[in-house]
Amino acid sequence: MEGKEEDVRLGANRFTERQPIGTAAQSQDDAKDYKEPPPAPLFEPEELTSWSFYRAGIAEFFATFLFLYITVLTVMGVVRSNEADGNT
Repeated sequence: MEGKEEDVRLGANRFTERQPIGTAAQSQDDAKDYKEPPPAPLFEPEELTSWSFYRAGIAEFFATFLFLYITVLTVMGVVRSNEADGNT
């Protein structure tokens, strides 16, 4: 039994570690090679006066309406096909 423990001890120490275990993660103190941009504002009043803002709103409304329309028609079609087959 002692021979196995010696093999494990020798195997663990066979290769030297270049960096100690658990120190690979960077800390906050490390110097970064980039600069973080300042936080962007959540809302800008100039957006309300631009046409692209309203165009995007119209596109979102139309896409949502189309999605719901197709979904409801699909569900209604499934219900009608089940009624025609005699299934409830």
